[in-house]
Amino acid sequence: MTSVAIIIVHFNTDDETKACLESLIDVKHKGISLSTFVIDNGSKNPLHVPERLLTKTTRIIRSDANLGFTNGNNLGISVAIREVEPDYILLLNNDTTVKPDFLEKLVLAAQAEPKLGMAVPKIYFYPGKEFHSKSYPAAERGRILWFAGGTIDWANLDAFHRGVDEIDRGQFDHTSSTEFATGCCILIPRAVLERVGTLDPRYFLYLEDVDWSQRVIHAGYDIKFVPESVVWHKNAGSSGGAGSPTHLYYQTRNRLFFFMKYAQHHFLTGQQGSLAQTTQLFWFYLRVIRLAMQKLFQSDNSVRRGALDWFLGRMGKQAVY
Repeated sequence: MTSVAIIIVHFNTDDETKACLESLIDVKHKGISLSTFVIDNGSKNPLHVPERLLTKTTRIIRSDANLGFTNGNNLGISVAIREVEPDYILLLNNDTTVKPDFLEKLVLAAQAEPKLGMAVPKIYFYPGKEFHSKSYPAAERGRILWFAGGTIDWANLDAFHRGVDEIDRGQFDHTSSTEFATGCCILIPRAVLERVGTLDPRYFLYLEDVDWSQRVIHAGYDIKFVPESVVWHKNAGSSGGAGSPTHLYYQTRNRLFFFMKYAQHHFLTGQQGSLAQTTQLFWFYLRVIRLAMQKLFQSDNSVRRGALDWFLGRMGKQAVY
């Protein structure tokens, strides 16, 4: 029997968490021992879930403080490993609903690949929650891609989802490697987790999944996109959503932090690195600093503070206004 622990971080979005748990009731898990840990991450009002959504293996763990996406998940991971010693950990956003066989497909993909470090599903926008919902006919809603793998754009200091906003016409219906997994839904073997560690709390939220993925890849593992596994994401935005002060602050600061942190891994190969590689690295560092300076002079206060805090080394949770 393969054991899987699902970690769901909840923060002030009761309806989304309840809908997520509702969808998990119908999840197929033949041959899989399933446990669910919901982390109530310092919500204003404690989460109360109807009894019908609480199985014998579902636990709600209350944190009195908002630990962020990083340490909220890390708390769930530590409790799950201590209590059930799972073979796999699955991080799942609370604003998702899932196809009943999504977990079986992820586990099968993981078991088939000895060097698999992470497995991620195909993720659609939840119907009506698309970025440009009026652009799609009603018949296509629920088939608009949110994530079909991830790519890191080193030249432009960015990371983006493959296929985002595209109508799914089967163009990504093949298992493939991806440069990063999205924290919306990640299956990771416990053995890999114990080697690379948990999420880096310095991020608090945003880009922590890209960082985690890089650590998995640098440890010699592969990250697989598994299109047979399907999840729908509401993109509800417990942090205020895209464009909110929280989003702009952490995206700005963490973007600069991530690219500076992993520049050497990307540009230097071997023990010393060639002169050409060292020169590339030097110019890359200048590009990051130039981007930070540009952010410092933008009109949005959250963007400016994100850049300033990166310069000052202020990581982790910060007051955002």
